Order: sequence, then C-alpha cells, then structure tokens
Amino acid sequence: MDIRISKHGESTALCDTAIIPFTEGIEISEDLLYLDSDIEAMVSHLLRTEVFTGKKDQIESFRLAREENPRNVILVGLGNEKCADAFTVQAAISSAVKEAKKLKSKAIEIHQIFSSCAISKSEMVAEIAKSVILGDYDFLSYKTANEETKEIVEANILVHNEDDIEELERGLAEGMMEGHSICVARNLVNEPSNIMTPSMLAQEAEKFGKEYGYSVKIHNESDIEAFGMEAFLAVAKGSAEPMKLIVMKYEGNPNSNEVYGLIGKGLTYDSGGYSIKPTDGMLTMKSDMGGSAATIGAMNMIASQGLKVNVTAVVAACENMISGHAYKPGDVIGSMAGKYIEVNNTDAEGRLTLIDAVTYAIEKEGVSKIIDIATLTGAALVALGDKITSCVASDDDMYKTMEDASKISGEKIWRLPAEEAYKKLLKSDVADLKNSAGRLAGTITAGLFIKEFTKDLPWVHLDIAGTSWSDKPSANCPSGGTGAGVSLLYNFFKRVQHR
Repeated sequence: MDIRISKHGESTALCDTAIIPFTEGIEISEDLLYLDSDIEAMVSHLLRTEVFTGKKDQIESFRLAREENPRNVILVGLGNEKCADAFTVQAAISSAVKEAKKLKSKAIEIHQIFSSCAISKSEMVAEIAKSVILGDYDFLSYKTANEETKEIVEANILVHNEDDIEELERGLAEGMMEGHSICVARNLVNEPSNIMTPSMLAQEAEKFGKEYGYSVKIHNESDIEAFGMEAFLAVAKGSAEPMKLIVMKYEGNPNSNEVYGLIGKGLTYDSGGYSIKPTDGMLTMKSDMGGSAATIGAMNMIASQGLKVNVTAVVAACENMISGHAYKPGDVIGSMAGKYIEVNNTDAEGRLTLIDAVTYAIEKEGVSKIIDIATLTGAALVALGDKITSCVASDDDMYKTMEDASKISGEKIWRLPAEEAYKKLLKSDVADLKNSAGRLAGTITAGLFIKEFTKDLPWVHLDIAGTSWSDKPSANCPSGGTGAGVSLLYNFFKRVQHR
C-alpha cells in the first residue's frame, strides 16, 4: 500500500473513502470547517442527533449519493481528548481501515485533528501509518484468489497547511516501517510449520539482514555440537528437521562496549515431545516461535532506523518432536554452561533452548545485558490473559525502561517477582536442577530457570505465551499471530540509545 501525506485541499480526487477521527465534544461550528459541504452537513446531523458522539471505539459510516469522491465516509471515535493516546489512535484507525475494506475501498484519506490529541503531530502520523498497515493486514498466502476481492492500494493522511511536512514525513517513514515489521513477525508466526521450518526461519533472517543492514550467521548442528549446546541438542534430536542457531548482529554504536543480547525462542513446532500435548493444544503450536519472530521484527526496526545501540540477537531454532531419538522424561542432559538438568517434562523445552542461547550470547558474543522473549508458559496466559505480557527481571533500571517502552508502544507488561524462595522448586535429586517446577508459580519459576544461566548480568524475561497469538480478531489484528514484542523491543532500544 502507498501511504503518503497530503495537505487539506490538496488530497487526490481519487480517494473514494474518507476516514474522519473525532474526539468527544467536538464543536460543529468551528471544527468541521475543513470538510466539504455534503460531508459537513451529514456529520453535523449525526453529531447533533447523537447517532455519532466520538465515543471511544465508535464507528459510523455512510455513503453519499454523488459522483465525485469521496463517496464513503467513516467516522471513528477517539473518546476523551485527554485520553486519546497512541494506542487509542491505533485501535481506532485500524478499525476504520477494516471498515473501508468491507466497503471495498481502493483509496482512502484520513482526516486529522491534531489539536485534540495528547501526542505530537509526528507521533500521530507514525501511529496512523502503522495503524493503516495493521488494519489492512490479512494472512492470505494459502487462500485462492477471489476476483471480487479489492485491496486498499493508497492512503492519504491529511494534515494542515501550516504543519512541518519534513517532520511529519519522518514520522510517516517510522510508522510505516514499524507496521511492516510487526507484519513480518505475524507472517513468520502464521506460516504453517511444514513451511516455517528452522531452515526457513534462518533463510528469512538472512533475507531481512541483507535488506535492513545487520549481519546474520547461521550455525548448523556440527557447530552447535562444537559449542557444547547439549540442552539445545537434546530438544532438537527428536525431529527430522535440521536445527539452526541464528545469530543476528547490529552494531549501531561502535564506540560503546555495551552489547545487548536479545534471545528469542525459536520452536517452529512443539508437539510437547513425550509429554505430548492434546490435539487441541497442538493446533496452534506453529506459534511457538513467536519470540524469534518478535526478535527478527525488532532487529528490522532497530537497523532500519539506525539506532545508536549494539544488539546481538540469538535464536536457537528447532522442533520438539517424538521419535526413537527424542529426549524423554527422566533423562539427565548437559548444557553449554556445564550445568546438568533433570528433564521431568519434555514440554518444558523452550527454556532448554533458551539457556544455551543465553550462554552462547555471553560466552561467544560478549553481551553485557540480556533480554529474552518467548512463548514460554501456559501459566502466563492463566495469570494475565492474552492482553498483558508477563515479565521477570533482575535489573530495576532495565525493567523501568521496558515499562516506559510499554506505555509508548501500547503493549502492556506486568512484572512478576523474581522470588528467590521459589528457586528451591527447581532443585533436583539427581542433577543441578530440573527443567520444570510444576504448577505453582509456573511463569516465575520458568524465568528463574533461565536466570540461573545469565551469570548475574542485568536481565529481563518477557513471556509472550498469551499475547503472541489471538484466537479472535481484534481492532488491529485478525486471528493468528499478533506480532507482540516488536514495538515493545523497538521502543526499549529507542530509549536506550539516548542514555
């Protein structure tokens, strides 16, 4: 889709649909003067009769009986102007774009009321551009094309004549890239597991690295064996698909010794192994690489925006399958860090791949701070549902920055305590620790298991088991992969670069 900025009165006549966002309490006499007479008359009527009030999430559309464009008008409510933040704008514009698609619109124009919202004009343009892309997103790779299907091919964001177009263009470019990066993550998750294998995930990372300017190194099984990544090897050995260690490096601040390790879980399919999942539980397990998808999407954003940070991302990609070679409950396995682990649940496999990836990042890449992101525990979904990402952190400053990024991105997080007393739940009678502590505090103990391998470096753990996948469509996302983590991580590193 072609998204551009146009000044009021200069919009192309080809736009067939106008999207007009309103906050509550708009003054008809003053605030609608920029609309043409037909639209102003209809909007004034709807406002006066309170059919449309600008209430948050409210949408009202109508069609004008005329030849010239726009012929369709979509009114979308932002709610109270003091509360109309970036996330409100994103949900509203995405919903309006979905409505435009229902009307089979080809070209849309989005009117703007900058003075009524609590974010800057440039931020507003960025949010609108991102929202248009997310609202337009569908995963249709395996749908037979329908000749009647019409796609939106052009979007004009209308601004006022006195606005700084150069500044707004920068916001537009950033917002478009953020929308595209989230869609990259969604696509990676939505691909079926027979397509999105570890090898394909590695190829996608290489492709994006070349496109956006970060280096990618792929290590095969022989390399992984040489590194001593025994936990990762144990999880992967039940599958016929080759395992891959994907290492992505971006050096945006060569004058700094600070390197962030970004570790993404890369289970392209998880059957549960011998601790097998029920059929219903396996249907969406192509999504178990949501952490790696978020990592790749975030790397695309970090590199494309030229952030002054150093980030090394590591993904241990494999499948967790059942075969005569697969690891079993009761096995004792090693790890790259030298610790031995009793396997009491083969469906607690993600943390085994993550700990070796963390150790690799520390020992081979010299990272100084660590963030891991993973679809790790069902307990996170039970505790916080599908709208809030759970977080466990050893470093207050890193968490505070992540919390600030959460408020900017609209991706909600909640910190759970890294309660040291719960470490005893990970004790094993036959090894250094066991890979699953059971049902009690499952999200916390999974995080504490990973913490055992961080060598006391500053660390933040993000469990996106609930937020990376949606069974039901929402305002800015159809059912399936959500792209959770991309905006959160990008905004984290965007803030870090100014320290």
